Amino acid sequence: MSTKTKNIKEVSISLDNLTISYKGSDAVRNVFCEMPKGKVTALIGPSGCGKSTVLRAINRMNDLIEDCTIKGRVLFEGIDLYSPEIDPVEVRRRIGMVFQQPNPFPKSIYENIAFGARINGYKGDMDELVETSLKKAAVWDECKDKLNDSGYSLSGGQQQRLCIARTIAIEPDVILMDEPCSALDPISTLKIEETIHELKNKYTIIIVTHNMQQALRISDMTAFFNAKIKEDSLEGKVGYLVEYEKTKNVFNSPKEKATEDYITGKFG
Repeated sequence: MSTKTKNIKEVSISLDNLTISYKGSDAVRNVFCEMPKGKVTALIGPSGCGKSTVLRAINRMNDLIEDCTIKGRVLFEGIDLYSPEIDPVEVRRRIGMVFQQPNPFPKSIYENIAFGARINGYKGDMDELVETSLKKAAVWDECKDKLNDSGYSLSGGQQQRLCIARTIAIEPDVILMDEPCSALDPISTLKIEETIHELKNKYTIIIVTHNMQQALRISDMTAFFNAKIKEDSLEGKVGYLVEYEKTKNVFNSPKEKATEDYITGKFG
């Protein structure tokens, strides 16, 4: 695994010896990783290896889980996100999250975009913000004539792009995506991938995916996680980072045999 330190201006998120535990039991251990600005980083690996746990730590969503503790540091542009003076609500505004299942608010399409922006003190032209956000998420054409309809009136893929637009509207710097296409059909998945390609021109994107071809298609960097039996416990596994490199290197010339075995389908 490469441990070269990049210029801080080039790095968005740094994981510095990150260990995350639930009820005192490590779920993922000793992760070092620097995720570049303006790129897509994919987190891949078998179920239970800690990918989503790491993702949720980046915007402090794990704070909402009882008995979850972290050791090490999560840095955003050099700032420790877990410092006592840091407001986790502001962290979640700067680092947005798109979940596995589309989860629009039980409101109109328009209000799905406007609601969060309004709460965060947006004072500009709301109509313009709604249109711009929906366009960036590549769902404006399907929504522009029914902005007062419920967000639930949209198809699954459109709902997911609405959720991406909702995240964009509060002007984050980083967008986290936790398997955003796993509940979608192939055509909707392709549209989400095209949207991700467009979004990385302005945002840093970190995505958890089980789809190897998707990781290869959309990401610039790939982190492969695996899990092993805990040596200090009679049961259970702990996740760890096996390899983190440019995506083309991970898929074409992985350094670790476990990485090669996973991406060729020998396990996972």
